Amino acid sequence: MESPFIYYRQVTGKNFLGHKEECTVLGNLLQNGEHAAIYAPLKSGKSSLVQQTLMKIRMAGFQFSVGEFNLINIREGDKFLLRYGSTVLRAVAVSPGEYANLVSTYLDGTHFVFDEKDYQESDAIISTNWDLDEKDMKAILTLPFRICRDKGMNFILIMDEFQNLLMCDDGEKICSILGECLEEYRDYEAAGRCSLVFTGSMFNAMDGIFRHKNWFYRYVTVVNLEDPEEKEIIEYIHRGFMLSGKEVDRSLLHGVCAIFRRNMWYINHFTSICDSLSRGYIIEATLMEALRTIISIHETRFFAIMEDLTTFQVNLLRALADGYSRFSAIDVIRNYNLNSSANVKRLKEALMKKEIIYFKDKDTPVIADPLFEYWLKNYYFA
Repeated sequence: MESPFIYYRQVTGKNFLGHKEECTVLGNLLQNGEHAAIYAPLKSGKSSLVQQTLMKIRMAGFQFSVGEFNLINIREGDKFLLRYGSTVLRAVAVSPGEYANLVSTYLDGTHFVFDEKDYQESDAIISTNWDLDEKDMKAILTLPFRICRDKGMNFILIMDEFQNLLMCDDGEKICSILGECLEEYRDYEAAGRCSLVFTGSMFNAMDGIFRHKNWFYRYVTVVNLEDPEEKEIIEYIHRGFMLSGKEVDRSLLHGVCAIFRRNMWYINHFTSICDSLSRGYIIEATLMEALRTIISIHETRFFAIMEDLTTFQVNLLRALADGYSRFSAIDVIRNYNLNSSANVKRLKEALMKKEIIYFKDKDTPVIADPLFEYWLKNYYFA
């Protein structure tokens, strides 16, 4: 029997919790051919939100095709463009003949080709016969828009871990050209529309792309994720344990929500461990054992994070763990040996670049990983 607490894959339907407003916003954007960016720290529910939204708009009668690819291992701009184009073609065609026809129709005059030998050997739908130039980039980036316009179809292209594009030497150039493409096809009249969905788990990198750069200004709407309400989470956990024939005191679950800051991936992981450790009534000792277990699973990763920090960076992290947010105050600089306000600025930027912290509402620093924060306070700095 499958555990009622799912953390190892995307969830939809009855297992999807919260994010009702975000689903509505994202659904409206996609049905109107608009573009969206969704970014939050790892395991915040981004993919589940997208899949839940696609399910809802499909059930509401909106007809569309969808393509999705991940940039997690992208380090070269050419590979991004090939994966982008291949994902589009796989969504609208199924045979080598159809692929070849689409490439010759929509990518004629570029250095993109359909190579029968490459397709047979490596399943490559698009290959290149020369170094790519700006004309090639624009042709491949506008490919889904032109296909949708001509075929009268709605298409949603999802790009996961989009911030990795900036690790490519020509990543900024590709972003700039893509922004121009979005402007060009923003108000075109057609029976079909193409929507791009950008997701990413590196909050600060994605925030830099979509809030601080001008590449996608006015063309992409950022959909902010809000955590589910505590009451809703507690009822969800209680209901899940009841499905296993178990009972838990609801008052104990307030602490669970606090430790994991209402992060459903961690909560599902934690409660799944509780489920495996217990029979019948779940007592506080069971919850503490499950907490020690989940910490032991992630502790090696947490040690690796700390080993990569300088002493000054560790000191700033300690000040944050102790509840301080104004690091440039004289007493904080002195008590935590931060050297100077100029050094504090550099330390904040370094921790943000490592995606260890981010700033909420510009002034409130947050440790991105809730379990890492708990571990810092109760183990590393204890």
